[in-house]
Parts: sequence; C-alpha cells; structure tokens
Amino acid sequence: MLSKHIAKRFKGHNVAMNPFCGAGGNAIQLAMKYEKVIAIDIDPNKLEFAKKNAEIYGVRDKINFIMGNFFAIANDLKKYKPEVIVTSTPWGEPSYKNHKTYSLEKNMCSEYDGGGRTIFELAQSIAPNVTLHIPKSTVRNELFKLGKYFNNNIEIQNNFINGKLDSITTFLVDSIT
Repeated sequence: MLSKHIAKRFKGHNVAMNPFCGAGGNAIQLAMKYEKVIAIDIDPNKLEFAKKNAEIYGVRDKINFIMGNFFAIANDLKKYKPEVIVTSTPWGEPSYKNHKTYSLEKNMCSEYDGGGRTIFELAQSIAPNVTLHIPKSTVRNELFKLGKYFNNNIEIQNNFINGKLDSITTFLVDSIT
C-alpha cells in the first residue's frame, strides 16, 4: 500500500529508479505508474526474486534490473535520466529495531561515510526527486538538517498501519507537490 502511494506521488514523470530494490515491491509499483524503471540491488538472489515478482505482476518488461552496489555505480546510472528515485535503503537488517533512535548517518549504510545523507546526495545527483523510506525511530533533527542541506525542499511523512506509526517517508523534491 505504501509503495503504491509513493509511486502515485510524482505525476507526469516517465522514468523512475529504485536502488536497493530487494524483492521488488517498490519497483513493481513504480512500473505500474511509469514507462520505465531501473531497479538495482547488490544481491543476485534478491534480484532474481524481484524479476519473478515483476513477472507475476505483469510488469517485467518495464523494469531494467541491474546487479551492483549503488554507491559504486551511481555515476553510471545518470545515463538512464530518471526523474524520480524511490528507495527503501538497507536499514541494517532486523537489528534496526534494537535502536531506540535510528541515525541516518551512524546506522544506515554506516560503512559509507555519511550513510543516509550520502544516499540522498548520490540520488539527488541522479534525479531531482528523491524519496527515502526509513525507520520510524529516525532522529528528526537529522531530517531537518537534511532539509536545510537540500534548500528546505524536504517533506517528512509519517506512515501509520493499523493506527500505529510504522515508518517515515521523506520526500526530497525539486518542487513539493
């Protein structure tokens, strides 16, 4: 449901990208709304699941699956000219639930300097509209700092499931819609 909402959020665009695609949930929803989707993951097993899931949903022909590390291939991805990047980055496996507060810089993709901020920077260098799905315990001050870093064009959405806060989605857009 959340993937469907995010896919509908950006109207009038043709090409979307989904780094860290995992089993393909976001990529599939994007393919239902966009002409072309670029889906990337470092894990070949997850990519195979994503391809099979895309076939089941009838959108396999709209998705270009790429195996690779987003951090390493980000510059090469510019050639696809995506207008929107939607991602639910690795939160740190199930251990993210052990953090009372979740830090984008310290907990998300911590092996890369800047973590979550680096993901935003790389994604924005590829496309003007970036959506990042993150844990509900993410430190809000880090999100506000990101907003200032990106000219205050960041929107923070709380996602509720069955009346309980489940997660957060941040929208970094060239113009908030």
